Amino acid sequence: MERLFTEEIRALQLGAGETFQGEGILAVTKALLQSGVSYVGGYQGAPVSHLLDVMVQARDYLDELGVHVEACTNEASAAAMLGASINYAMRGAVTWKSIVGTNVASDALSNLASAGVKGGALIVLGEDYGEGASVIQERSHAFAVKSSMCLLDPRPSLPVIVRMVEEAFELSEACNSPAMMELRIRACHMQGSFIANDNRAPAISARLPMAEAASFLYDRLAHPPATFRQEKLKSDVRMPAARKHILERGLNEVQAGGRDDIGLIVQGGLHASLIRALQQIGLADDFGNTTVPMLILNVVYPLVPEQLVEFCVGRSAVLVIEEGQPEFIEQEIALMLGRAGARTTLHGKDMLPLAGEYTSEVILRGLHQFLARHAVDLDMSAATQWVASVDRLRERANELLGTAMPPRPPTFCVGCPERPVFAAIKLVEREVGTPHIAGDIGCHALATFEPFSVGNSILGYGMGLASAAAVGPAMARRTLSIMGDGGFWHNGFLSGVSSALLNQDDSILVIMKNGYTSATGTQDVLSSPGEAARTSAQAASSVHADTRIEQTIRGAGIQWLRTVHTYRVSQMVDTLREAFTTAQGGLKVIIAEGECQLERQRRIRPLFSRLLRDGHRVVRTRFGVDGDVCSGDHSCIRLSGCPSLGLADSGDPLKVDPIVQVNQACVGCGLCGEVAHAAVLCPSFYRAEVVQNPDWFDRLRWAIESRLIGWLAPA
Repeated sequence: MERLFTEEIRALQLGAGETFQGEGILAVTKALLQSGVSYVGGYQGAPVSHLLDVMVQARDYLDELGVHVEACTNEASAAAMLGASINYAMRGAVTWKSIVGTNVASDALSNLASAGVKGGALIVLGEDYGEGASVIQERSHAFAVKSSMCLLDPRPSLPVIVRMVEEAFELSEACNSPAMMELRIRACHMQGSFIANDNRAPAISARLPMAEAASFLYDRLAHPPATFRQEKLKSDVRMPAARKHILERGLNEVQAGGRDDIGLIVQGGLHASLIRALQQIGLADDFGNTTVPMLILNVVYPLVPEQLVEFCVGRSAVLVIEEGQPEFIEQEIALMLGRAGARTTLHGKDMLPLAGEYTSEVILRGLHQFLARHAVDLDMSAATQWVASVDRLRERANELLGTAMPPRPPTFCVGCPERPVFAAIKLVEREVGTPHIAGDIGCHALATFEPFSVGNSILGYGMGLASAAAVGPAMARRTLSIMGDGGFWHNGFLSGVSSALLNQDDSILVIMKNGYTSATGTQDVLSSPGEAARTSAQAASSVHADTRIEQTIRGAGIQWLRTVHTYRVSQMVDTLREAFTTAQGGLKVIIAEGECQLERQRRIRPLFSRLLRDGHRVVRTRFGVDGDVCSGDHSCIRLSGCPSLGLADSGDPLKVDPIVQVNQACVGCGLCGEVAHAAVLCPSFYRAEVVQNPDWFDRLRWAIESRLIGWLAPA
């Protein structure tokens, strides 16, 4: 795992009246246990990965409660877990990153929502939307609407989030429909506290198993003709029951203000940004009390017509603050007001951007327009001055810089085993030409940035090979597809490798076997190193012996298969060249094996510290550049892009260009030297061994070498 959650696991055991302090997503984890869940599953992925990571590491405690935890191979298998709640009074929760994860899970979710649930079923979604997003900019709202699932968007306050988790199960059971809860990145990682309750052991669990399975009921299957009745139940029974429960339990919050002529309707998740915007113009205090009344929608689907009409009627204008597009909430409110004959003027996307994250600045600009038109008695000078000052600061920054701020795209970690593969690809391109390269989701997607700029498309996790299927026959040379080992087990084997075999595609697939789903926090996959490999004295090696990917590929019928250590750039170049030029047809697979450097460092540093503490000899490898030899060509940087390579003044007046230097971030992976050797660049790189706790032979050797160097060095 990315980190150990020892303290967080202890916090999960807090009882009634004790104070829980921590991140938002960890508060959700605690709330699940307080709700009496029987099972939890999911697919790892930011920003909700901590939920599953903590649950996996807390298995011993969860076993005591009887809670079953499943780390699923993809989001579809996680969604299918919720099928346990269809026939049994078992509460269950699953989690993944939306929207891409919800896309994968949509088939199971549609069937689940059609059949309906008996036990509460909750999907916790990491709503990865906005400036910090790592996926396509879409919302989960459409899935809730199309499948008639409840969608909660809680106000970013830990007590509110915890309450909404507990209420989500009640809501799900009240309307026999699964519920979804979307949590934005900032809500997941915000810090706060709440008063805990006791954890509830589930009524049905591994500790309290059922004696008999449920009786067969065809109506519980999402299969025609039962689906026709289920569709009617959604509209005639389930959604009315959900609206009644939302109203009776007060899940949405009405915050009174000092005015009754205008109002604000806001998604719960945007409440903090809205309060911040109101504070900037003097319409809210530090405790969140506002001058303008607002309806906070902690449940954004279904909406309750009576509640919305009651809030809007009598007001001259209301502003709907809804992030993203299309404006589902605004359209539905407009329809409700029209049917009720209300004359309230409704604003939303006419004053706020159609797309993009609603930061406090964005909301303030929309509020400025709304209040200037419908609250002319308010002093808007503070808002006008604030907007003008922000604009002036941007203009001044551009003047001082002389240009816009340069982009700072993300890059591979220092020592990442995937960087040398893309360096090898760039070297091979010089010989065979530029192929069509199908990219994929994962750490390797960072190769789309400089200095590699590799990848013609990204279509989905594990979908790289499948996305090249139609391109291959139209290309003069073979296509090259990239896939991670996480993507291989998630979806890539079936959608890519199997499809290529079925259609006898003649293409090349590179599988980055780094041992984990590294992009989401180095969670384990089927081919991760075993515990023995992680704790052995040979932990310094970055190769692990697991061959399950190779066995799976050979078992499927692939004939051309090569496994190459990623840091051996010359060998990787030769292998890629062979794949592009061989007369053998069919799919050619290259396993690029090299353990994730971050996980490797987390693993070997404690081992090295232990060895040093016990007085054992430890050797660390470092690389450097001889400044006297370096010509300042910088090809090594252009071909590797390693952050540990920088520039420095040569100190030689005859050398115009700065020389390359290796900084302290170097982990000794050797890529810089490998690239220099493979590209026949220059001899300026050197390899050094740092020996700690040297033995007698090390000391003797050092004495002899030092004396010899002294004799040869110029006076």
